[in-house]
Amino acid sequence: MTEVECRQLTGIRLCFHGAAHAVTGSCFSLRTDEAHILIDCGMFQGSKSEKELNYRAFPFDPASIDAVLLTHAHIDHSGLLPKLAKDGFQGPIFATAATVDLCSVMLPDSGHIQEMEVEQLNRRNARRGRSVVEAIYGIEQAITTLTQFRSVPLGKLMAIAKGIRARYWDAGHLLGSASIEVEIDRPSGIPLRILFSGDVGSSLKPFHADPTGPQKIDYVICETTYGDVDREDVTLDQRLLLLQAEVTAAAQLEGPLLIPSFAVERTQELLVDLIRLMKAGRIPGAPIFVDSPLATKASAVFEKHAGEMMNGGALLEALRDPQVRFTESVEQSKAIDRIRGFHIVIAASGMCDAGRIRHHLKEWLWRGAATILFVGFQAQGTLGRILLDGARHVRLMGEDVQVKARIRSLDVYSGHADGPQLAAWIAERRPISGSVFLTHGEEHAMQGLAERLRKLDPALLVIAPSLDSMFALPGGTPRQVSSPVRSAAESAGRLDWHNELSSLILDIDEQMSLAADERARKQIVRRLRKALSPE
Repeated sequence: MTEVECRQLTGIRLCFHGAAHAVTGSCFSLRTDEAHILIDCGMFQGSKSEKELNYRAFPFDPASIDAVLLTHAHIDHSGLLPKLAKDGFQGPIFATAATVDLCSVMLPDSGHIQEMEVEQLNRRNARRGRSVVEAIYGIEQAITTLTQFRSVPLGKLMAIAKGIRARYWDAGHLLGSASIEVEIDRPSGIPLRILFSGDVGSSLKPFHADPTGPQKIDYVICETTYGDVDREDVTLDQRLLLLQAEVTAAAQLEGPLLIPSFAVERTQELLVDLIRLMKAGRIPGAPIFVDSPLATKASAVFEKHAGEMMNGGALLEALRDPQVRFTESVEQSKAIDRIRGFHIVIAASGMCDAGRIRHHLKEWLWRGAATILFVGFQAQGTLGRILLDGARHVRLMGEDVQVKARIRSLDVYSGHADGPQLAAWIAERRPISGSVFLTHGEEHAMQGLAERLRKLDPALLVIAPSLDSMFALPGGTPRQVSSPVRSAAESAGRLDWHNELSSLILDIDEQMSLAADERARKQIVRRLRKALSPE
């Protein structure tokens, strides 16, 4: 549906421009006859086909947006805000004070990554005779966008646009994270109430209280990242025991423990637990390298807000411990790979799809002395997910790398609520007069949460919207009015052609290496050429 066609519709409309049948790209549009706002404007992550959506034009006119309500600072929720401003959005971006502070370091870092990755790609394209690519946005645009941010408190109902108000509730997911309640005026005099969950925190978040929210909602838009997962009930002490076991096993190999980690909050939680274990003598003392400039800057934001957090004192103690070493320059990062013996490296990105962790993996994946410990969600199509799924070889920075390192996973650091916690959070929002829209999850996760909700309340209408689908919201049963799906959206949350090609190349290399002689290798080549020949 075109922008003109959208404007011709009347009433309250909700459109899902991201995080639809996928985990990333959170972006929801609310239109009335008098206003147009966005809730989140996040970057797509995962497969190349999914990330390619970031380069396309928005499926709406950015200049038509009156305001953006931001749930939290994670890039899959905030990462396209500079592009939105670059393309014409001039309104305010409302967020909590801590979210504003985190975005002030995360968005410029994202801009730097866009510039760096496009520069590398254009060098390769020049050698191949291909056209150059423009970055989604750069550092300067990200910094300019920060001037549009407006800090808001939790719990206060505020005017956002004509006929629209919003109230922020603690989501318990990340420093500054919020669920957002939106009130929209109607002719009846009774406002329509919509609740956007953002990301709902788990019970194992040592820095945050349990998530909150209002009751008597008309529509709930809820994330489903772990909607089909029943995590084993563990306490923070039991989490320490699990981490202790992983660190101890890694130390016995006398090689590095590499932890791909999100730079914001996950890294800080790990530092608190690792220092606590070291000081108690439960794991060997060893240097902990935080090899992420973003994590270093984010840690300064956490220090600033430590007084607002639970266990803020333990965080300050960990950040100032002499075993913790923050690296800044590329030279310092490279020097880490020359260290032998047991040491710990925490580096971004958490899904291994960018950042310094890829360089450390290239150095250590093929060595049996190394341990790779995943402590967060791995989206389909990312290198982290491919490693967790048991790949024996991977394509990494243009090279075929054999996997001999120990690959481990510890799913007790997730910032997301699991299935029972999500169902309980939704139950507390009742009565829900209209429906629950399930977003921010892969197919199996959405189906899992939908089944839980049907058991909880068989009369509750549960909808899993597709990308760019639009719904009219009359207050009761929503009515779908359009579903203009962007091409390549079918790859969201799934392995794409690039993943398949990488796997094929690795399989060909393996078969060539196993071939008995030159003749056998030539036969493989002839069969491949025949398969590629047009019939």
